Amino acid sequence: MTDTQGTKPIRVAFIGTGGIANAHAEALQQPGVELAVAIDIDASRSEAFAAKWGITRTAASLAEAADGGGLDLVAICTPPSSHFPLALEALSYGLNAVIEKPPALSLNEMRQLEAAEAASAGSLSCIFQHRFGSGAQRLLALQRSGALGRQLVGTCNTLWFRDQPYFDVPWRGLWDVEGGGPTMGHGIHQFDLLLHMWGPWAEVTAFAGKLARKTDTEDASAAVVRFESGAIATIINSVISPRETSYLRLDYENATVELDHLYGYTDDNWTVTPAPGQDAVVGLWAQGEDQQSGHTAQYAAVIRSLQRGEAAPVSIGDAYATMELAAAIYASSVSGNTIARGQIDEASPFFTRMDGHLEPWKQEEALNA
Repeated sequence: MTDTQGTKPIRVAFIGTGGIANAHAEALQQPGVELAVAIDIDASRSEAFAAKWGITRTAASLAEAADGGGLDLVAICTPPSSHFPLALEALSYGLNAVIEKPPALSLNEMRQLEAAEAASAGSLSCIFQHRFGSGAQRLLALQRSGALGRQLVGTCNTLWFRDQPYFDVPWRGLWDVEGGGPTMGHGIHQFDLLLHMWGPWAEVTAFAGKLARKTDTEDASAAVVRFESGAIATIINSVISPRETSYLRLDYENATVELDHLYGYTDDNWTVTPAPGQDAVVGLWAQGEDQQSGHTAQYAAVIRSLQRGEAAPVSIGDAYATMELAAAIYASSVSGNTIARGQIDEASPFFTRMDGHLEPWKQEEALNA
C-alpha cells in the first residue's frame, strides 16, 4: 500500500516468510507503506508469501535484497537465534529493523545491538505490541496524573497451553535457538507490559522447572518481583495450563485495574474497580477511543516515527530491562538466590546465556532417567 498523498513510501522487506510474517504483513497495510521484497532461503515459500501479499520481488538474503538500495525497513520474522545476526546486518546497511521477540538470546547480544544501533543510521524496534493498545496508553496517563495513587501489588500471569508436538519441532525448546522456554518466548509480552507500567524493577526471586514437556528448557516459571517504587508483583509463565489466559492485575491506592485476554486486547478486556470513595477513577478510564493492541498498533507508531525522521519506539535500550528481568528469573531459579537489577554483568555466566550455560533441566532429566 502506498501513500495516496504522493510522498515517498516506506519500503519494507520481510526476512522469513513463515507464520508470524503474515501478522507483520497484515499490520503493514497502512498508508505510506510499500511491501517491497520477501526474503527466504526457501524460494517456494517466499514466492507464495509474495503472491499472497502483492509483493513483486523475492530474494534469498538481505544482502541480495539491499543491493542497490531503496529499502527503508526490515521486518525480521525468523526463528529467535537468527534475530541478532540479522539485526546487525540490517544496521550495517543503515536500515531500520523491527525484530520479533525475543530481540536477542542474551544480555550480551542486547548490548552489542545497542552499540551497533548507536553507530548506524538505522534503528531497531522490538515487538512488544501490548504497549500500544489504548488501554495501556490510558493506564499510563492515569498513573502519571496521580489519579490512581501509589502502585501497591500486582499479578502478571501468562498461562498458555502447548502440547508435546509443539516442542517436537526441531528448533523449539533449545537454549541455543530459542534462548529459553515460556519465560523468554511466551510470557515476555505480558511482563513487558507490567514493566512498562511499573518499572524499573529492583530485584526478583524465582523458581522454574520442567514439569510436563520433553524439552531442554523450562515449561513453567514463577517469580516475585520488587520494584524500585516498593510495589510487589508475582509473575507466572506457563505453557502447560489447559485453560489459557493472559492476566494482569494492578492494585493501586485508588483502584484495581485488571486486564484479562489471551493474545491481544481491546478496551473491553480491561476492568477498573475503584477503592471506596474513588468512583471518579472509573469516569476517567472511560475517556478516549478504543485501539486494539497488536502488531498493527505498534507498526502505526513505527511508521509515524520513521516518517518524521525519528527512531522507532521500543529500542533495544528500551527492551533491555525486560530482557534483564527474564535473565534474572532464570538466574534466580537456577542459583536459588535473589537477583538484583544490574547484578547480571559481563562477569556473570547468565550474561551470555539465559541458563548460565548449566542446562539445569536437561541435567535434571538425566538424573531422573
